[in-house]
Amino acid sequence: MNYLDRNEFNYTPSEEVVAALKNFDINKLCFYTRIYDEGKKSILSIYLSKEYDIDESQILLGYGGEDILKQAVHFFLTENDGNKTILIPKFSWWYYKSIADEVNGRTLQYSLFEEGNTYKYDISIMQEMVEREKPKILLIASPNNPTGNGLTPKQLDSLLSSIPKTTTIVVDEAYASFVSNDTNYIKVLVNKYSNLIISRTLSKFYGLPGLRMGFGFMSKELTPFSKYSNKYLGYNRISEDIAIAALKSTDHYRYIADQMNASRNWYEKEIGTLPGFKVYKSVANFILIKYPIELKESLQKAFKDEDYKVKFMNEPDINTHLRITLGRPEQNRIMIDTIKNIATR
Repeated sequence: MNYLDRNEFNYTPSEEVVAALKNFDINKLCFYTRIYDEGKKSILSIYLSKEYDIDESQILLGYGGEDILKQAVHFFLTENDGNKTILIPKFSWWYYKSIADEVNGRTLQYSLFEEGNTYKYDISIMQEMVEREKPKILLIASPNNPTGNGLTPKQLDSLLSSIPKTTTIVVDEAYASFVSNDTNYIKVLVNKYSNLIISRTLSKFYGLPGLRMGFGFMSKELTPFSKYSNKYLGYNRISEDIAIAALKSTDHYRYIADQMNASRNWYEKEIGTLPGFKVYKSVANFILIKYPIELKESLQKAFKDEDYKVKFMNEPDINTHLRITLGRPEQNRIMIDTIKNIATR
């Protein structure tokens, strides 16, 4: 089965990642990763601190990006002030609401609007909701899953400037590395604002979802959350070595991202011109397609016959859409031809 419904990685890891695993010194497992005498979390947090030029105390590590998101939502929605309101995008990862539900959170959705071949955040609506609802958390996914849209650093800065300090902004940047190599804005924003957490992961751009390694950055003022989040004895030695190897081999993964962009163009040119179909602009490793709903069963059967699985959206107002992970060129070619065969019968 070819799984193009999970936004996983259908290519191979970099040579550096393979070497890190093959050459791992087993004796490292005899020691914790926490560096006691320096008061540092681990070798990975030190590496990230240097790479992003951000104080090590502001680095977050987790069991994948989902772990950081879950910790943040649980921590802030259970503080003593009793505020359990979280704002999330209307079309977004179901997990956001699920982790809020785990602590009896009150989840409200802010709208995205469709413009041409893309979805967009309406910053004015987000600001109005924050002012009206006074949420404990404003969660932003940039890029957003499944719509593929995001905020530029300038837009994010503008939004942050209008959010009161009593609201913690959590930005899920799981797919952000597909957008740009530029990460300088992260240091600027976490040092400019006192209520910001940015979460990233090795699962998407770096293609290591099975590694379960996430990282993030936070404002210095959020020290209580850091104490809650940090693992006293450190993290997984093998995972950290592999994570550092992946972060050092960005060229390999950028090349793959370029191949994904080429495939994205295929979808836009060949599927976007079919009657009743629309291919949305995406800055992630997936693409969202609107299709004639009467073709749903035929498409599902055709994908199954080809031994492929994609994500058919079921949520209200987006239930005529499907999301396809951008796989290898030959996989994408099969998907495009399958859709065209059904659409042109």
